[in-house]
Amino acid sequence: MKEAMPEQLLMTVGQTQVMLGDISRTQLWKISTAGELAKVNIGSRVFFTRRSIEDYIERLVARAS
Repeated sequence: MKEAMPEQLLMTVGQTQVMLGDISRTQLWKISTAGELAKVNIGSRVFFTRRSIEDYIERLVARAS
């Protein structure tokens, strides 16, 4: 029996763009610079945490309500 893969905790720039409605790279950097998303570097690679993406989306929904 195959074991389930653990949930991915770090998302690449491209994955984050898609998760946020296929936004542009420029818009993603603006959101990140504003402190809305937690960005981490591993070597020269940039990742965003799944939790910060989900929290950001929840804040957007709350503001829209």
